[in-house]
Amino acid sequence: MPGIDEKRDFHPLHIAVLTISDTRTKEDDRSGDRLEKMLTEAGHSCISRQIITDDKDDIQAAIKKHIHDTGTDVVITTGGTGLTGRDVTVEAVTPLYDKKIDGFSVLMHMLSYQTVGTSTMASRACAGLANGTMLFSLPGSPGACKDAWNGILVHQLDSRHGPCNLVALMPRFLET
Repeated sequence: MPGIDEKRDFHPLHIAVLTISDTRTKEDDRSGDRLEKMLTEAGHSCISRQIITDDKDDIQAAIKKHIHDTGTDVVITTGGTGLTGRDVTVEAVTPLYDKKIDGFSVLMHMLSYQTVGTSTMASRACAGLANGTMLFSLPGSPGACKDAWNGILVHQLDSRHGPCNLVALMPRFLET
């Protein structure tokens, strides 16, 4: 059965949270607040919190800073994964991937369907690896962030989770 193996050591990760929005501010960024709270309660550290405008170049610049910083293990973005003209997070992040994590999107849709039904089809949540850094792009709603964290990320970013987890694979992400 999948779950936490208390015999394994927990390895806290260094996680950056980027909110992609033209309208949110630090005062009303409920999705970023929720992600920071959940990841720190899980034992990880939030090494950066930023609000980035819905601009492909700005998003890429912010993410590139983290994927070239060996102190960043994970970047989680929230916002910009929808279908409108200003939703450009997917277009910004996917060219940065060395490898796409296809299963993340599938799991995200399965979880979202339970909450929002067929409206999940309007989400383009995605994930990948870039220079050994895990990148997860979530929808901008606090509910979607909660679903992604509680249903996927809290487990896969916990080194004690079995039968396997992404943390265990981290030393091998840059293998040639």
